[in-house]
Amino acid sequence: MTDLDALRAELEDFAQPKKKAGLSKQEERIIAGFEEIQRFVEQHGHVPRQGETHDIFERLYAVRLDRLRALEGGLALLEPLDHQGLLSGHKAEQAESVKVPDDDALLAELAEIAGADDITQLSHVRSKAQINTAEEIANREHCQDFEPFQALFEQVERELKAGVRKTLPFGKNARIVKGHCFILGGQMVYVAEVGETIKAPNGETDARLRVIYANGTESNLLRRSLQRALYKDEAGRRISDPDAGPLFSQTWEEDDIESGTIYVLRSLSEDPFIAMHRELIHKIGVTGGKVETRIANATHEATYLLAGVEVVATYKLAGINRSKLEHLFHRIFLSAQLELTIFDRFGHPVQPKEWFLVPLSVIDEVVNHLQNGSITSVRYDPEKAELIQL
Repeated sequence: MTDLDALRAELEDFAQPKKKAGLSKQEERIIAGFEEIQRFVEQHGHVPRQGETHDIFERLYAVRLDRLRALEGGLALLEPLDHQGLLSGHKAEQAESVKVPDDDALLAELAEIAGADDITQLSHVRSKAQINTAEEIANREHCQDFEPFQALFEQVERELKAGVRKTLPFGKNARIVKGHCFILGGQMVYVAEVGETIKAPNGETDARLRVIYANGTESNLLRRSLQRALYKDEAGRRISDPDAGPLFSQTWEEDDIESGTIYVLRSLSEDPFIAMHRELIHKIGVTGGKVETRIANATHEATYLLAGVEVVATYKLAGINRSKLEHLFHRIFLSAQLELTIFDRFGHPVQPKEWFLVPLSVIDEVVNHLQNGSITSVRYDPEKAELIQL
């Protein structure tokens, strides 16, 4: 007799019991089967349930428990062992709308993966939800236009290291819209497009997404499929937007200045590299006083490259938070930061961090985005030397 024949015989015994005197073989099997259900409840904290989203073993135990509850003469045999209240339905969690499969259906499903001595050893059998997830992953394809997304992933990674962005647990906010970034399966994920809203069979709304992965692939997931995957991934995270907080507010804080100036400087240094790229190398700063006073001692300060500077642009603003504004400029142009080492008047090497290889026209665009609050919708592409819309 095969394992499947034995299992079929066991289920038939539950449906058509034959009462015998004493503890028969059938009664021993009934008790052993009930103890397996009890062990399942101890391990998982709930009674076995029906439904395609649960694995086949749980569904078999659920069928077995239903048969035991209806078994003529079985209650008297099992009630002394039922310390969990399973026979009375005290812990029942099965939904009324779930259709209970018959024995043949479950046995047919088991037949596909038969071969182990114990059904609990068939660890490779997957639930419907696991199969759906695997299919979604398998449906990923190569992203043909990955280059701009690769630059975006690199920028997000830099911003995470710089503390401009943070990783947050996904469960506290399940919202998914265009432009959101996540960590799923150990890699970054970007929602590039959100399709039209559709109605799912269960009545809930959904939408088809274009999801780009940091490994150069993409997929057209449903929004709820991505939400489900992020929920199941214990390491899944949401990546926050690069929001440095409000630059303009109704109340003054310690670092606010009533009226200030964003200034852009160009170095007059004779350093060969600086001289060659003079039109592109700029320093961006904010001051609450006069710019002329700020740069008066430039030739003696390493932050000004120990050379004279010229003011090429200024922007007057009111109610500015100085540290937040400078932090924003640093974030936006981080990929274009000038890597240059100079020696101060004491011979010590210095690497100024406030200089960037950025055209003046782009700086002007950034200031406009700062003023209208749309700065988080763009990023700077150092190769193209222009702002890219996200």
